[in-house]
Amino acid sequence: MERYESWVERAKSSFEISKLAVNINVYYEDLCFQLQQAAEKALKGLLIYYGVEPEFTHNIGILLNALKKFTGIPENIKETIKLTKYAIVTRYPGEYDEITKEEYEMAVKITKECLNWVENKIKESAENK
Repeated sequence: MERYESWVERAKSSFEISKLAVNINVYYEDLCFQLQQAAEKALKGLLIYYGVEPEFTHNIGILLNALKKFTGIPENIKETIKLTKYAIVTRYPGEYDEITKEEYEMAVKITKECLNWVENKIKESAENK
């Protein structure tokens, strides 16, 4: 398995974890952390595919900015930036508003679109080689 493939596979794993634990005993904050991790890993995998060592960051905006050198970033993928807050602000108990089911569901949608986009970019690039 290529290194970028490992990153994308781990991204899919984080995405699946975020959907497994939806019940009364699991905080949406924890599920959203997994969604942020899924998007981060997928974007880092795409950077690695393009031959770039990604920055050590949880900031999705930085990762998308690095990807601009290789591809356009669609508006719906720019929405992925919203997930950055789940990596830091809601990761531990603290002073923040509780994540709602609706916000979690929006994060699932954004993450799924990101994962699909990354996989499609890799597939398109491989077909053009």
